[in-house]
Amino acid sequence: MNARGPGARAGIPPLARVPLLVLGFAGLVAGIGAGLARLGWMMPDFAATAATLHGPLMICGFFGVVISLERAVAIGRRWAYLGPLLAGIGGIALIEGSTAAGGWLLVAGSVVLLVASVDIFRRQRAVFTFTLALGAACWTVGNALWLAGLPPNVTALWWLAFLILTIAAERLELSRFLPPSPAAHRMFVAVLLALVAGLAGAGAAWGPPAFGGGLLALAGWLIKQDIARRTIRSKGLTRYIAACLLSGYVWLAAGGGVILVAGGLAPGSAANDAAIHAIAIGFVFSMIFGHAPIILPAVLRAKMPYRATFYLPLALLHGSLLVRIAGDALGGHDLVRIGGLLNALAIAAFILNSATAVAMGKRRDTGGR
Repeated sequence: MNARGPGARAGIPPLARVPLLVLGFAGLVAGIGAGLARLGWMMPDFAATAATLHGPLMICGFFGVVISLERAVAIGRRWAYLGPLLAGIGGIALIEGSTAAGGWLLVAGSVVLLVASVDIFRRQRAVFTFTLALGAACWTVGNALWLAGLPPNVTALWWLAFLILTIAAERLELSRFLPPSPAAHRMFVAVLLALVAGLAGAGAAWGPPAFGGGLLALAGWLIKQDIARRTIRSKGLTRYIAACLLSGYVWLAAGGGVILVAGGLAPGSAANDAAIHAIAIGFVFSMIFGHAPIILPAVLRAKMPYRATFYLPLALLHGSLLVRIAGDALGGHDLVRIGGLLNALAIAAFILNSATAVAMGKRRDTGGR
């Protein structure tokens, strides 16, 4: 994101950002553990007792923190770091069992992200900056609805929209290297309208199918317009990123299709599990895997040289998700459990691989000493 303005160089030093990342990863570890506990795997007490908070911990305690941190780094204003800080502390509060306090902290953190996103839009009027602000607004609304006790099938759509719109905005910004036509821009706006309409009717019978149809259209738009269609023919890191992006778009289409066919996200249903994880794991984590070699160096000021082993966690991510969704389709709970465990191992492998790459980058900088 290049929406920098006056004072954008203030920010905080890279080392001061590490505790914020730690808060986010605490949410990730607890969220994954809570998800595995929901599937019947034996987990430590801190994760088992948070089993019902799997969604809030992953969406808010991890993704919310990481996205807010990236946004704060992008605009470089100290107050923007309150977003990841409040959301991170909110995630810790959830882990500790203080659900109400954690919920309010998450709302506060999302409001800071929304203000930062609106500030970006104010300084750079464009469709992608508007989409960033819209995504942040979805997170704020989703947090408020969750705090108010609305059904999870309603709040889930708002939370998913936060992640999806944030990623779509980032990809739209990068499309300047292969600018979409005016007709393609109009189509993107039409897709946004369809998604917003679906969110507005999240509690009605027509809302979730409209949202699912919007996701299908967005996936098609991204596959058609993203420069990844061309860079997949490249080599090294460029090709790896393209592989992450294109495979993620396929999962986004799959998730949207399930929501459309099932008519919504009925809590506890196989369609619910398949759609949410196709989007949150297949789409969102594919984007994280692909963008990490770019975002981590920007956030931490540390090199992350490309290695061919980057493909191993990505392959495990997609393979494990196929196992999980096959279990949903066939009614095989054991397959869902195994797929869920392998999902967690794929994410752990990605973290280990990334940490190893960063360590190698540091060794190169110090001449191997």
